[in-house]
Amino acid sequence: MSLSIASPARARSSAALVLAGVLWGTGGLAGSLLGQLAGLNPLAVAAYRLLVGGATASAYVALTGGLRGLPRTPEVLRRLLAVGGLFALFQTSYFAAVSLSSVSTATMTTIGAAPVVLTVVSAVRNRRAPRLWTLVSVGGAVAGLVLLRWSPEVATSPARLAGGLGFALLAAAGFAVLTLVTAKPVDGLEPLATTAFGCLAGGLLLTPAAMWFGMGLPARVDVLLLAVYFGAVPTAVAYAAYFRGLGGAHPVLGALSALLEPLTATVLSVVFLHERLSAFAWGGAVLLLAALAVGYWRPEPR
Repeated sequence: MSLSIASPARARSSAALVLAGVLWGTGGLAGSLLGQLAGLNPLAVAAYRLLVGGATASAYVALTGGLRGLPRTPEVLRRLLAVGGLFALFQTSYFAAVSLSSVSTATMTTIGAAPVVLTVVSAVRNRRAPRLWTLVSVGGAVAGLVLLRWSPEVATSPARLAGGLGFALLAAAGFAVLTLVTAKPVDGLEPLATTAFGCLAGGLLLTPAAMWFGMGLPARVDVLLLAVYFGAVPTAVAYAAYFRGLGGAHPVLGALSALLEPLTATVLSVVFLHERLSAFAWGGAVLLLAALAVGYWRPEPR
């Protein structure tokens, strides 16, 4: 009987994590287009992502009466400030890695390192080695990501490349800590409220630096609609789904689900931007999907 009760809950958690990863993948294309159409620095794009996402989710929480049931406790305040700070750290470190190395290197290092960090941390905290299937899933997913996103022609100095890798690892650590923090729920604090006020806090922290580079948005319908989509769907909805899924899944599986982001972004680039993938990239995509399937089929217990 316990299995019949646990399986639907696990399926709902897995579905929420998959939804988050796929929606994050659409955010890559949306953020890139927003930066091009509005002439924005990547840090300004990240600030708009968090601010618009937080405002959208906050409006929904307010309209649905969620504010009335939101506890005003120190624990809730600490959680929201922690999520906002980690959002800001993750975004800032990631775009610093991009500026010092490349989009491919930063994405591959950040997203690939997060499940590895969480696997090691979980093993140390639980004083138990990860299951064999977990190691197979993490190893296969990272290898698939490398094949999918590897771009050897990085025109930068060794010092800048080392700095880029350092910031990418810092971003991965920030995402890993965010996953660990939000995996433990706070009484009365729903995932959407966590997303709403966490994004707002993170966006406000990024705004001073983003304003230095310029945050002016052209008063054009296409730009404004794209900014709203970027904040609402791959940010507000995606992170709310991610935090919801973490409630019934191991943090390692949550971090593995984030690898759906580069996979989805690659598929969208092939379909809409007519990019061509090498045989190694296609092999990486297949390996990544297979490794994720193993992770969902034989997940690490919470």
